[in-house]
Amino acid sequence: FIQTPNKHFFIEPHYLLPFFQYLPQSAKLWILLNTKLSRGYKWSEKAAKGYVSQVQLLTRKQIQKIFPGSHIYNERFIGMTKSFAAHNFPLSTV
Repeated sequence: FIQTPNKHFFIEPHYLLPFFQYLPQSAKLWILLNTKLSRGYKWSEKAAKGYVSQVQLLTRKQIQKIFPGSHIYNERFIGMTKSFAAHNFPLSTV
């Protein structure tokens, strides 16, 4: 079982900013280092660079490719898919 945020959900969950995932890395770093928009504080340079270089949100198609044959569950919030969960547990036939 694994769960991951949906790349196309309007709020980027690591930074709590709308559409942040679509910005270039330089813009992300500038926002994190120079404003308090993300989580109410300015990030340290080490933390900002670490997060920006490592966080990669995935699409449903990417999840299906990584976990072929798994059941993909869409977790929804206000009608939009906010995350995906993949599992290989047998589905109930009852």
